[in-house]
This record gives sequence, C-alpha cells and structure tokens, in this order.
Amino acid sequence: MKKEYKYSEENKYLRAKEKLDNLKGFYYNIVSFCLVIPTLAFINFRFSPNQIWFYYNMIGWGIGILIHALYIFGRNPFISKNWEQNKIQELINNDTKAF
Repeated sequence: MKKEYKYSEENKYLRAKEKLDNLKGFYYNIVSFCLVIPTLAFINFRFSPNQIWFYYNMIGWGIGILIHALYIFGRNPFISKNWEQNKIQELINNDTKAF
C-alpha cells in the first residue's frame, strides 16, 4: 500500500515540475518579447522610419504569447479539458468493437 502512495506522490511531483517548467518558459517568452520588440522598434524607426515593419513581429509574437498563456493557465480554446478523456474512451470503444 505504501508503494502506491509513493508512486502517486512522485506522479504529483513530476506533474508539478512539468507545470513549473512550462510556466518558466512562458515567463522567459514574455521577457524576451519585452526586450526584443523595443529593440526592433528602435531599429525600424532609426534606419527606415518611412516603412514601419516591426509591428508585424509584435503582432505575430503577441499572438504566440496569447496562445502560450491560454495553454499554461488551462484555458485552451482549441481542446477542452475533457476532450482527451472523451477521445481515449472513444478509441477504447472502437477498439473493443473491432474484436
């Protein structure tokens, strides 16, 4: 019985560690964005002020950060929380029908 408890605690630790690593990656993404975009804006306005191009990078990267945030904080608009469980159950049901 103790072995199952230890396994469960180890599983919880590994899941928490994975979430923490994902969160750190998100924060690194934000810091990079806050450093790179102003640098690109400076380069753009300094060397080609008549043609503004840095906002393409800002919008694209911003969309990426938004999707990353939705994933990290559990609000994935593309796949619901129960989708994976429902899909697994569907695949199990289809597999048992084949036999």
